[in-house]
Amino acid sequence: MTGTLGRRLLVHIALRLAAATVLLGAALVVQLRAPGDFGTNPFFALIALVYGVSLAFIASLRFVDRFPWLTDIHFSIDVMVVTACVALTGGVSSLFTTLYVLPIVAASTIQFRRGALQVAAFGSLMFAGVVLAQYLQATGNLDSLFGITFQGPLPTLSVAQYTVGLNVFGLFAVAFLSGSLAERVRRADVRFEQASEELADLQFFNQYVIDNLLSGLATADEQNRLLTFNRSAVLITGHSLVSVVSQPAFEVLQLPPEFTERLDEDLQRTRSKREEIQYRRTDGTVIMLGLAAAQLPLPDGRRGYLYTFQDVTDVKRLERDAQLQKRLAAVGEMAAGIAHEIRNPLASMSGSMQILRQELKLSEDQEQLMDIVLRESDRLNDTVRSFLAYARPQRLQAQELNLHRVLLETAALLRNSHEVGENHAIEVRPAPPAVIVQGDENQFRQIVWNLATNGLRAMPRGGTLTLSAFNDPAHPGTAVLTVTDEGVGIPPDELERIFHPFRGSFGKGTGLGLAIVHRIVSDYNASIDIQSRPGQGTTFRVSFPTSVRQAVRAS
Repeated sequence: MTGTLGRRLLVHIALRLAAATVLLGAALVVQLRAPGDFGTNPFFALIALVYGVSLAFIASLRFVDRFPWLTDIHFSIDVMVVTACVALTGGVSSLFTTLYVLPIVAASTIQFRRGALQVAAFGSLMFAGVVLAQYLQATGNLDSLFGITFQGPLPTLSVAQYTVGLNVFGLFAVAFLSGSLAERVRRADVRFEQASEELADLQFFNQYVIDNLLSGLATADEQNRLLTFNRSAVLITGHSLVSVVSQPAFEVLQLPPEFTERLDEDLQRTRSKREEIQYRRTDGTVIMLGLAAAQLPLPDGRRGYLYTFQDVTDVKRLERDAQLQKRLAAVGEMAAGIAHEIRNPLASMSGSMQILRQELKLSEDQEQLMDIVLRESDRLNDTVRSFLAYARPQRLQAQELNLHRVLLETAALLRNSHEVGENHAIEVRPAPPAVIVQGDENQFRQIVWNLATNGLRAMPRGGTLTLSAFNDPAHPGTAVLTVTDEGVGIPPDELERIFHPFRGSFGKGTGLGLAIVHRIVSDYNASIDIQSRPGQGTTFRVSFPTSVRQAVRAS
């Protein structure tokens, strides 16, 4: 198999064979029109030699990359063949001296200026040698040159010298010009190759950057049919690149009709148009998509569309959590003020009412009213106490505890509480011997108690409440607590507000139980997730880092 140099030489061999074929045809025409006027028989032998040498060089092309000196031999043989042609056609008076230009130009394209000058020098020496031999034979000092006998009258010696000098000058001029042009072409090729490599590297880098963008990137033509879809877009949407190309962008990206109907009009006024939409992935998962559309000038002068989008589900959740924390902080400050402003007067009022009830003789209606006042005073006091527990937790010491044991003990208390009806069942799933966490046992009991009572209230007609604790195998160093009920479930639009204070919906309690749970979970740098289906039940999943202690808060 030939290399680059061999392939280039093959082109020159093909051109040589073409030139030899043309000369052969011309010689045949001359021979037929004027037999005997032109020494064509040796000429035919020379052309046959050209064919033979060319075939031999074709066989040796696979070696030229390993042995570059074969290229010098290649062009030297070309010069000798041209010299033989000149010698057969009259030497100094030959019309074929211009053929020396061919190997010079050929050498310049492969060996550049050095090769062209080298071939020009060798051709000049060969032509001068033929002319010298021609005049030596004319003076009787030489019988023949390699069997070639020169015939016919010769020009004067001064004319011969002028002819030789003119041809040598012409050969070196052609060598210098062709060599210079070849050098320029070579430098241009090098620059072009470097520019091509840089362009290819830049294209690769651009594609690499596009594929590694965290945002999805899609382009569409003027009919809003998708042209490109980067790797992040594939990961976000779940679609493959092949399945979306040439598909309508509004279908693949699930754009609302009101967004697409006014897209062109809006993009004429602004550079981009943003929208947050719900997107259903191919696996059925629903995510929040933050999408921006802009106009994209296409190479043919038309205008397409550029879409960038991100999965903002987690961002939205964090925003909701931040808003909830702000609200809870405000409630905490309010609770501290309520404790000072209400609790003391309330205790005085309750005590006074109890004394009056004991000392005064009341009618049945008055006693009933007095009982209502005392009962509502106790309920208000419980509300204030819950506020205090929520807003100003006590300074507690974290210790190592077994979460499964906490579940068992809390379940035993729940079974004897008034929250459990006849149709309720409380189960604690089996667990490994120990699910160890760092924390305050009373706070963990409060988490379980509040979540469990919420689940029991969600099952007014009865059902099974399941408690479990385990070490998460997918996330080492994480303990998971789950509370599952078979109750009425939580509507999707209520999930975001379930931890807000006073969101109780069962007609019992203060509405602060889940808010207190959320505050304690946040203090432990833990997370709480809810899975609920209306009419089928709810599961609260709390994930605790086993090695992180609760942040100590001032009381």
